[in-house]
Amino acid sequence: MHVPDGFFNAAVSVSAGAVAAAGLAVCLRGARRELDDRTAPMAGLVAAFIFAVQMLNFPVAAGTSGHLLGGALAAILVGPYTGVLCMAVVLLVQCVFFADGGLTALGINITIMGIVTVVVGWGVFRLVARLTKSRGGVTAAAFLAALISVPSAALVFSALFWVGGTAPIEVSAVAAAMGGVHVLIGIGEGVITALTVGAVLAVRPDLVYGARGLTRSLVLRDADGVTTGEPITVAAEETAPARASVKPFLLTGLGLTLLLAGIVSFFASSSPDGLEAVAENKGFLDQATGHVFGSWALADYGEVGGIPVGIAGIIGVGLVLLIAGGVAYAARSRGKVRV
Repeated sequence: MHVPDGFFNAAVSVSAGAVAAAGLAVCLRGARRELDDRTAPMAGLVAAFIFAVQMLNFPVAAGTSGHLLGGALAAILVGPYTGVLCMAVVLLVQCVFFADGGLTALGINITIMGIVTVVVGWGVFRLVARLTKSRGGVTAAAFLAALISVPSAALVFSALFWVGGTAPIEVSAVAAAMGGVHVLIGIGEGVITALTVGAVLAVRPDLVYGARGLTRSLVLRDADGVTTGEPITVAAEETAPARASVKPFLLTGLGLTLLLAGIVSFFASSSPDGLEAVAENKGFLDQATGHVFGSWALADYGEVGGIPVGIAGIIGVGLVLLIAGGVAYAARSRGKVRV
């Protein structure tokens, strides 16, 4: 759903940029409550993983593909404030180094793909997870959160296009087309998010931010099955290996991320994604203008410079990991390690 230059007028682009800047400022402060020396590297890994998986377009309909947005996944794994920062870094690297998403539309992309997906995804996740209060419930909540976040972002795009789109297109037609195809993409997003969250929960539940605070009841019974005392509430994170080193997990996650970006990316669908397909069908694709960095060697994930997509992907993973990890490390709390 990367918006190119030319789809929106200057007023909307500048306004969205201001919203994105204000949101990032708030998140930089809020991330201090989510990050510490142990969890800051996790934020870098999550951002790099999202970058890698975004390269893996999957078919959703005839001639149309979709890819992970990742806002809900980031919020669940590292927290909503940190999640927005992760998404902003991914979008910045994609825009500047890979000419994916317009430079003048960067604020729009951060607002839609970063802030909206995180806010909606986190809200849905917390609502569902609190109702279930179980590990399986966390996974189900992750699926629903991701599924709903994608068409929500598509509808916000449609609303902004109604306000300041550069083509005289009936907004209801754009909204219907965007909402329809992005529901399908949202299903794929939900599956990827649920599988990822479930896998992390299985090995390191203490590293899933969204699982913190969930409780289970410990009831003491005697040999005859009679309750001997009041149920004791035990925090879910207290049962996890919170003191174990995170390095093995981080190294394994990095290896998987490099595998996805370096090898699996060769098999991604080449069909246009949801936004591009809708823009072509509705007649406003030609409003897109050339990217200022469109001649860079890494543009279009290496195609411009003749760089294999896998090599370009590995370079991107490295850039995102360094930048997102640095931002998280700088924003972290210097106090007690959080578990």
